[in-house]
Amino acid sequence: MNLDKNFLVPFIQNALAEDVGDGDHTSLSTIPQGQQGKAKLLIKDSGIIAGIEVALEIFKVVDPALRVEIFFSDGQTVKPGDIIFFVSGSVHSILKAERLVLNTMQRMSGIATKTNSIVKILEDTNTKVLDTRKTTPGLRYLEKLSVIIGGGVNHRFGLYDMILIKDNHVDYAGGIYNAIHSVHDYLKVKQLSISVEIEVRNLQELMQVIEIGSVDRILLDNFDFLTLKKAVDLINGSFVTEASGGITENNVLEYAKCGVDYVSMGALTHSVRSLDMSLKAVNS
Repeated sequence: MNLDKNFLVPFIQNALAEDVGDGDHTSLSTIPQGQQGKAKLLIKDSGIIAGIEVALEIFKVVDPALRVEIFFSDGQTVKPGDIIFFVSGSVHSILKAERLVLNTMQRMSGIATKTNSIVKILEDTNTKVLDTRKTTPGLRYLEKLSVIIGGGVNHRFGLYDMILIKDNHVDYAGGIYNAIHSVHDYLKVKQLSISVEIEVRNLQELMQVIEIGSVDRILLDNFDFLTLKKAVDLINGSFVTEASGGITENNVLEYAKCGVDYVSMGALTHSVRSLDMSLKAVNS
């Protein structure tokens, strides 16, 4: 896995500065400088592990002399009692890295686990699950990486890598026709080559988009199952289709059975339970 070091290193440095401040006074006052030790990352939940590669970078930034012995890879299934890795070296360094490693891996593993549960539900369909921009500010890269580790697909990363004309854009632009044509004028002037998606709220708006064309994907937002199936039939493969709005683990299969290419779920990143794990000292 090729991590984005341009994001990761500043993220780690900022997180450590936030946590450590002018020093880990508890460790400095209770443990002699230079004491060596070992710790294990112990799993307490069943799920998909994510963030191991990130943890390695955290240890490297904290103390390049720390040594890590790894037994699992990102994306593997884990269960209570599993040991993901041992880390050994300066006890002060291990304790300095501990909370950041746990916070990162617990959240990433929670997202990967939730995503993987959706992927398994959809495995007998042709529908893929997408994430959204409903992410934690400053953590989008890690949260979207977790979706990939769990087997999902990333939607646009931000406002810059895809055009998604949503309901507010349509309303402010004065309608679907104006919005689509303004987008293509803009792309031409800026000499940009990025995908264009448009959200529709009903079959009437859908018919306008089908007539106008000039988009790559249609987002069918808050459609009931009957209307969604009609919409997919009307599109008839002419555009990539995506369903969103109110999609949960309990109803995602019904949405997929309507024939959409993608379902997008904000819950993958904004409403997950972190996977329980701990970093425990090993007495040798």
